[in-house]
Amino acid sequence: MLLLIDDILRGESPLTVAERELIFAYGSGQNACNFCYHSHRPVAAAFGIDETVFDELMEDIDTASIDERLKPILHFVRKLTQTPSRMTQADADAIFAAGWDEQAFVDIVSICAIQNFFNRFVDGIGIDVDDETARRTGAALLPTIGYAGIAERLPAEEPQAG
Repeated sequence: MLLLIDDILRGESPLTVAERELIFAYGSGQNACNFCYHSHRPVAAAFGIDETVFDELMEDIDTASIDERLKPILHFVRKLTQTPSRMTQADADAIFAAGWDEQAFVDIVSICAIQNFFNRFVDGIGIDVDDETARRTGAALLPTIGYAGIAERLPAEEPQAG
């Protein structure tokens, strides 16, 4: 899974790494997944996103101090996260109208999907750390070694006898 998230958040994309981390963190905030939200905020900041924008985004996307082209993306992510059965072509069209192409759209959906998976996984297995520990975890490793680097540091699984 770490290699998949590395490909989605660090691979080739019309979206910058900063924008992808912003999308991941924002969606995690929508899910109230404290670990993912607070560990991805400093990663987005390490790639150039003003971290104060997250509080603005959680309050109101439309008045937040971010690039106007990102606003339809974040509206899309919020809706896909909170009410996926209500998605319509108009939601995608708003992203295209902001100047994004098909690849960006696929990347946005992929980020939202993997973020929702990880939010549910983290909350489901009970990872419950304070916000500062989550911040330190994200800020210490992800900007420098990425997700693939974390995967490389994990111990290899021993084959099961059987």
